[in-house]
Amino acid sequence: MTVKRKLIKVGVVGIGHLGNYHLQKYQKIEKCEIVGVADTISQRAQKAAENYNCRAFTDHREMLGQVDAVSIATPTGFHYQVAKDFLAAGIDVLIEKPICETLEEADELILLARENKKILQVGFVERFNPAVMALENLLSRPLFIEVHRLHPFFERGTDVDVVLDLMIHDLDIILKFVESQVRAVEAVGVPVLSDKTDIANVRLSFDSGCIANITASRISGKTMQKIRFFSPEGYHSVDCRKREIISLSKKTDSEGKAQIVQNNVEVGTHDPLEEEIRSFVEVVANRTRPLVSGEEARESLKLALDIIGKMKTSEAI
Repeated sequence: MTVKRKLIKVGVVGIGHLGNYHLQKYQKIEKCEIVGVADTISQRAQKAAENYNCRAFTDHREMLGQVDAVSIATPTGFHYQVAKDFLAAGIDVLIEKPICETLEEADELILLARENKKILQVGFVERFNPAVMALENLLSRPLFIEVHRLHPFFERGTDVDVVLDLMIHDLDIILKFVESQVRAVEAVGVPVLSDKTDIANVRLSFDSGCIANITASRISGKTMQKIRFFSPEGYHSVDCRKREIISLSKKTDSEGKAQIVQNNVEVGTHDPLEEEIRSFVEVVANRTRPLVSGEEARESLKLALDIIGKMKTSEAI
């Protein structure tokens, strides 16, 4: 006799650009049932409810008690309060990056999730990029990292500066692979098309000796999302946009001569956001630790806030 698995009832709060994508991915997962959507703009909620055959709310708190898990894709300033309401009500949470605006807010959410034994996963979608995931078996000790994350300007996302909007993806990846304390931060950034920093360059020095040079811009004429890792075993260039990786390493031929060869690296073809949503659903179902926990997201937020603070100090000089 086959036992039918209970469907996980899910909801999405914030039905903008990302929230709609979350709904698309949840709809593909058989073990999920989309119960409700919430947005302060009623027309958005109603349209999504019609598309996904669920209930529409203008107040996320009306969803409490009706869902097992929820995605929070609101502007960053609302992350803390919305996530707090759901975690306090015993509901698992996937919250888009950055986790919150302040470390104090992040600490409170982490503690609340821990006390209530609830899942708190943070949406760093690049962690699920197949090219980034392929690095797991290649990279051991990065010595130098160079990052360019350049995007054309969009009004969406300008509720925060470019460090919290774009660069934080790369900070998360760098912290994961370097696994060392940041020793020094040098940073410069300028506003161009918004009242917040739109382009920034950062140099990080780690206790391990690794150096990372990161450029993030949302005023570029083209899109580039590349991370280059230099390590004793070779060079690895990850194109997050194309989901490709080029890996070079030193080999010694039969005559003892050193040469550079390109490694054959198997890269998956999955959609990163769908993989992230599926991962969250599995974590909720199996009560396991998420790939990107609240604690890890806090470390990325701390570094981002340190960078923003360094920029303000530089401006004052």
